[in-house]
Amino acid sequence: MKKRIFAPVIEKNLQLQFQEISAETELWRNRFGLFEPRGGDLVSARMLDIVLTPVVAFDTQNNRIGMGGGYFDRTFSFLRHRNEWFHPKIVGLAYACQKVEKIPPNPWDIRLFCAITE
Repeated sequence: MKKRIFAPVIEKNLQLQFQEISAETELWRNRFGLFEPRGGDLVSARMLDIVLTPVVAFDTQNNRIGMGGGYFDRTFSFLRHRNEWFHPKIVGLAYACQKVEKIPPNPWDIRLFCAITE
């Protein structure tokens, strides 16, 4: 299908960049104990088409609660200023039991394009 897959890398400015990965990509643990690809060129979030992201909770308005570090909202802050979704489309991955009635959004929160459950 000739699709490319990118994994997030936490930069010193507390934003995410993305590095292409393959079966041969070497992974290492970052300062938070999370696996990141090592070596290779990094691309901006603006270059991605679809971003799959786990969520702690989500609602019917596509508001989300993440892991609390703010990396996601800082990285995708450029999406707040768009009137329409272009790219990347942010897709939340969750279990149906993580859906809640309402999440009051903060001004800096980035909404999901949609959420996918089992």
